[in-house]
This record gives sequence, structure tokens and C-alpha cells, in this order.
Amino acid sequence: MTKKRNARHWDAPQRHGDHPRPVTRRQFVAQGFRTGAAYTLGGGVLSLFADPREALASLSTDLDNLLLNPCQIATDGAGKIPFICFDLAGGANIAGSNVLIGQSGGQNDFLSTAGYQKMGLPGDMVPGLNDPITGEPFANFDLGLGFHLDSAFRRGIMASLSTVTAANINGAVIPARSDNDTGNNPHNPLYGIARAGADGSILTLAGTENTDSGGNSVLPAALYDPALRPTKVDRTNDVVNLVNTGNLVGILSKDDATAVMESIYRISEQKLNNVNTQISADAVIKQMVKCGYLKAADIADRFGGVPIDPALDPEIVASDGTGIFTTAEFNAGDRDAREFQKTASIMKLVINGFAGAGCIEMGGYDYHGGRRAEGEVKDERAGRCMGACLEYAARKGVPLMMYVFSDGSVSSNGAIDNSQEGRGKGEWTSDNSSTAGAFFLVYNPTRRPTLIGADAAAQALHQQIGAMDAGGSVVRTATPAANNVNLLVNTVLLNYMALHGEQGNFGALFPNHGLGNAALQDRLTAFAPIVNGLITNPA
Repeated sequence: MTKKRNARHWDAPQRHGDHPRPVTRRQFVAQGFRTGAAYTLGGGVLSLFADPREALASLSTDLDNLLLNPCQIATDGAGKIPFICFDLAGGANIAGSNVLIGQSGGQNDFLSTAGYQKMGLPGDMVPGLNDPITGEPFANFDLGLGFHLDSAFRRGIMASLSTVTAANINGAVIPARSDNDTGNNPHNPLYGIARAGADGSILTLAGTENTDSGGNSVLPAALYDPALRPTKVDRTNDVVNLVNTGNLVGILSKDDATAVMESIYRISEQKLNNVNTQISADAVIKQMVKCGYLKAADIADRFGGVPIDPALDPEIVASDGTGIFTTAEFNAGDRDAREFQKTASIMKLVINGFAGAGCIEMGGYDYHGGRRAEGEVKDERAGRCMGACLEYAARKGVPLMMYVFSDGSVSSNGAIDNSQEGRGKGEWTSDNSSTAGAFFLVYNPTRRPTLIGADAAAQALHQQIGAMDAGGSVVRTATPAANNVNLLVNTVLLNYMALHGEQGNFGALFPNHGLGNAALQDRLTAFAPIVNGLITNPA
């Protein structure tokens, strides 16, 4: 007698018999009991002016100079490549069925049929074969980085991208183990990205969860800096409040409101200069108060009277199909719409230079134990969001590094889901950290990022940083990152700095990094610098 497969809806909470009852926030998110909320209201989230990077403050000259020093307000971002990471909570499939993984020779050094079966691919869909219907190879490199032709990530990404954008994308995959079903993996790289120089004109870091990392997984302890804690942004009001100018701008014109705030700053400065606070750090306290008033004037000047709703940004949402999302799908009120709205909020902040880096957490990726259809639907949804970030970067004319990770992974025993959404692939039957990995994609406005290496064989070793064995398990000795999540983060940080040509400063910024000498670091680096493609002012 065959066992009846789980037929519940894939967005319903996961109740695994082999998992304990969820009690922590991270467990609730991973199993889909809790989702990141997001709502679109008629007058709400981020859509600043046509080009926010042109919006230099028009304050009086003496105050304009104070914005940068000593108040440290960046008016046009920090000039670093925007960075967005996706934290797929629960242990998503990344390797094999989505991003191609090979043996020591790279993505095209294929695994055994049994190895790919473990990764959810039946024998007639393994890389090296062609799709019998379309004739296309199952190993597809349209995005530079190899994906399975029927990868749900790939389907979602391509649904959000133009062909022109896709031609300027490349990426790398890192086979690396991490623990299953826990948020305690130190996966999150945001603090390190900030240490490498990423910053925004409003805030440094943003995340969709109210955690120290901004997502599900924690950050490496060595990178923690309480001053960098990500600002929670997962709905319109969160973003609006970042630049809330109050009622003053509604009563007065923007210029008059800015003048009022300037006057408040000058009067307060005069009073403070005549007061002794009796505090040992008297000068520091006074400077903090002064900068608070000055920042208020700067916000009134740059954001007063400006609509800041991503739903009103025609590059993101449009009813005529010219936006990344249609109005109908963005406002549908279902799980897809909630994830699209979260993604739109973070990508608007980061890609426009308002934040240096952001984390988008997506829950429910502990999807083993049921139909393959559930994983396919959720992976394609995540792909739509990944592709949206890349396409929005292209439309704004700026580069982007996008990183995807999850806590652990899954494996299949070969049972096939032949439902329409299951697509004839292997069901995910159990957690399996040995099949885990992470990947990043890089968009460059001027050309596809160039892999390091003199020939295709050498470049393949930089596109896949590490290896699987023939049976589909991570080779733990292949790279420092393969069996150490902290070093996986450091590998990502090294690659971010290398895109700017700054990898020579890696050791100074991250002492005791564990990635070996310069020669080993070169082997862990995917791309030549794209700093020439960095456009700090798209206009």
C-alpha cells in the first residue's frame, strides 16, 4: 500500500513529525507558522524622486558642509556596490536542482546520477542531458552562473528580468555545510559589508526582521557592532517613518519648512554654546544635539513633499506591464504579494543609496516531508524577488551584489512528484546539511562581470568555490568555507571587496579571518573588479 503524500497547501504551516514543536521565532518562521508582514496602503512606501542620488541638500552652505563633517550624513550614499542578501529560513534547496553543483572541476564536472537524485533530480533530468521537448541542455548558463534549466529559482529570476539585464549578470556558487533547522548559523554578512564601507544616506543597514542580523540566521560574533543593528523595514510605514517630516511640510512649502528647521538649528546652537551641561562629555553631548536638529533640516529639505511609496514607482509596479510587478499581483493580498512588497521596500532603500545593504528574510523553507510542488512554488517565489532586485538595479543603472543562503538543506530519496507543480522531480524527504550551499549573483551595468582565470577551465574553479563529491555531498576540505559558516561569510566579504579592487585591505579590516594567505584568497575570489561599472550618480 502506498503512503499518501501530504496534500496540504504549501503556504500552510509545516508540522513535521520528526521536528520538535516550534517555540522560537526562528522555528515559527522556518516552518511557515509566522511570516514577515507587509502591506501596501494608498499613500505609503518609498519611491523617491526620479533619481534620489541627485538629491543633494540645498541647505545653506555652512550647514551643508556640516552634514558630512562632523555630523556624518551621507547625502548620496557611500559609493559602494549595493548589497542585498536573501535569508531563506528553514533549509532550502540551493544546490543541484537550482544552482548547478559539480565536482572539483567546477559546475560542468558533473556528479553521478545518484548524486543528482539526492538533490531531487531524476535520471532523465540530470545535467549533461538535454530537455527532450525543447532540446535545450539541462545545464543552463543564461545568467553566467550555471542553473538547472528547470530550476525554480531560475524560472522566477527570468520572469523578473529583461534579456538585456540577464546578459550583464554573472555569479558564483559555494558548496558549504550549515546546521539544519536553526537560526544559530552565523550566516548573515551585513555587518561585514558595512565594515567594508557600504553605507546609505538614511541608514546603514536594513532588514525585514527585528533581529540583530535583520533576518533569520545570526551574524558572526566577531562582526557584531551595536551601532550597525539593521533597521527593520518590512512594510510601508517602516519606510515612511525613516524620512517622516511631520505636518510642517504640509503646512508650509518644502523650502519654507527647511528654512524653519535651519532656524531651529541656529537658535539651538546659540543656546547650547551658552550652556554648561555639567557632563564630562559636554562637547560630545552638544554636538549630538546639534546634529539631531541638522538632520531634521536635511530630511525636510530632501524628502519634504516627496512621495515615497514603492507602489507608486512605475519601475517597480505598473498596471500596463512595464513595471517589475503588475499592480494586480503587487496588491493581491496573498503570500506572493507580501513577499513582493517586502522585497520592493528593501531594494528601493538599498539600490537608491538610502541604505548600504539589506537583508530579506523569507520563511517556510523547511519544506521537506511533502510534495515536491511546495518547494517548487516557494523557490519560484523567491526567484521572482531575487530577479526583481537585479532588474531594479539595471533600471536604476547601478551594480548590485545579491547573496542567497539558508540554514542547512534537504535531500530526496528518489520518490517522484508528478503533479503539475511537482514537475516530475524528486520529493524532498529529509533535512540534509551535506547538500547545502550558497550563491551570489552580480549585476554590472556596463558588461557581464569577468571571472578570474586565463581560460575556461581556470574560470570554472572561480565560479564554483569548492566542490561536491560524486555522491552529492560537500567536500569539507575543498575550501575553508566548506565546513565553517563563519568562513563562508568571510569568503562572501572577500568577494564583495574584490569587486571594488580592495581585496588587499581584507586582512586589515577582518583580522583572524581564517582564509589563509593572499594566494589562497585569490582562489576564493570569483571576479575581477567591476569598480569601473559603479555609477554613483545614474544621471
